[in-house]
Amino acid sequence: MNKSKIAITLDQNIIERLDRLIKKHLFTNRSRAIQEAVQEKLERMERSRLAKECAKLDPAFEKAMAEEGLSEELSEWPEY
Repeated sequence: MNKSKIAITLDQNIIERLDRLIKKHLFTNRSRAIQEAVQEKLERMERSRLAKECAKLDPAFEKAMAEEGLSEELSEWPEY
């Protein structure tokens, strides 16, 4: 995975809290902690976006689309 260096500015309180987590060995260093935090936030935002898009769907329409042709297909399935 390619990595790039960036410079960020953080509130001193956040840095102190971050350093305490590093001292407890929850993270190897500041960079790793910030990388994980950003990645987690991005993933959460993407899941939230997907949930918002799914909420726009019409459940009745989606069910009808899923069941379309299902009765014909069931007769072709082998019996277990």
